[in-house]
Amino acid sequence: MSNVYFTEDHEWILVEGDIGTCGITEFAQEQLGDIVYVELPEAGREVTQNDEIAIVESVKAASELYAPVSGAVTESNDELADDPAKVNADAMGDGWFFKIRISSASELENLMDKAAYDALVVGQS
Repeated sequence: MSNVYFTEDHEWILVEGDIGTCGITEFAQEQLGDIVYVELPEAGREVTQNDEIAIVESVKAASELYAPVSGAVTESNDELADDPAKVNADAMGDGWFFKIRISSASELENLMDKAAYDALVVGQS
């Protein structure tokens, strides 16, 4: 899974070619608790790395998601509108939030690999 990167805000991006599939990590969904609503970006929206891009609400809190890289949103996971609990069930699979066409692959260097992310989570647990 060397093509998966993580942010300090507990988001992940799976990179396949110039498309990144993005969501929140298992740790993030555990901290949030039962997810009841997600607000996803529209296809075509252009974002810069670290722009606010989506919102996730749980029974405990609402949190913003930030774009892990710059690019254009190509697709959102519309299934989450009807079933936001998919994020709790499979945060790094069926619970993905959006896909983005990466405009600057060099920005991935600002993100963490799994080992660095795991170390971050241990420090926050």
